[in-house]
Amino acid sequence: MLTLLKRKKSLKDIKAPIAEEMNQFEVHFKKSISSRVPLLDKISHYIAKRKGKQMRPMFVFFCAKLCGEVTKSTYEAATFVELMHTGSLVHDDVVDDANERRGFFSINALWKNKIAVLVGDYLLSRGPYLAMHNKEYKIFTIMTEAMEAIIEGELLQLEKARRLDIDEALYFEVIKGKTASLIAAACACGASSVTKEETTVEKMRLFGEKIGMAFQIKDDLFDFGTDDVGKPVGNDIKEKKMTLPLIYALKNAPKSTKKKIIKIIKKNNNDPKKVAEVIDFVKGSGGLEYATEVMYRYRSEAFEVLKQFPESEVKTALKDLVTYVTERKK
Repeated sequence: MLTLLKRKKSLKDIKAPIAEEMNQFEVHFKKSISSRVPLLDKISHYIAKRKGKQMRPMFVFFCAKLCGEVTKSTYEAATFVELMHTGSLVHDDVVDDANERRGFFSINALWKNKIAVLVGDYLLSRGPYLAMHNKEYKIFTIMTEAMEAIIEGELLQLEKARRLDIDEALYFEVIKGKTASLIAAACACGASSVTKEETTVEKMRLFGEKIGMAFQIKDDLFDFGTDDVGKPVGNDIKEKKMTLPLIYALKNAPKSTKKKIIKIIKKNNNDPKKVAEVIDFVKGSGGLEYATEVMYRYRSEAFEVLKQFPESEVKTALKDLVTYVTERKK
């Protein structure tokens, strides 16, 4: 019964222990993206207004509070994390030719691709600049390493998508870079902003990496219509992305079936009926159940890391946030 109650907690309830810090963070973030260029400032205001859940900054503050007391450096870290995340989303919308983001028009839909790319560049450059300007060298190092991992992960996925030869080991390598590295960096930066103990920072980094892996697998499951999330079902298939449910299903399929499904993904990935056929194949092959099991395994490993820290209101809330990430409906 207690587990069920935890799962029903809203994000607002979960972030109660850091509510004040998150309110101050919003002011800090808006200030960080302001510009003397009128067009850029206008777009920055639009970005700040259409904020998402801000889970990555939440991880920064929770990990900071778990390891010590929030400092000015914590706000710098949270801002850097959100700047990188937001900048990458602006670029993603251009690449994907997406007209919406979080229920609002995307930057490229309103101001066209060239301006959107430049805005994304601006956001991605602000984090490193502010970190160096404020002499936050440790945060700079953690975040730029994450940026490198994200780019490598994305390029590795694109390279392998051409041949559709991604196995589980390579899949985990890809998502560790493209998704888990930023959440790991957020947690490491939060710890680093309040303590110089490298073992503690590494524990938080590992914790974030486990959550990041679980987060991406949950996102993969959404693509098969596991929940009504507003995301087009089968979108990953259309983009020829080899996700864990599909990899598992193909691995355990007869050779003829595997050949047929791969042919559909290569040649008929824009045919709704054919995409639905792939989805039905994965569902009937136990792919969703397997991916869910792996996701929960990563979550359990994250909880094991948290066991090394004393009980507190912050630790409980952080565990609730992890549960929210893996049980979320959107």
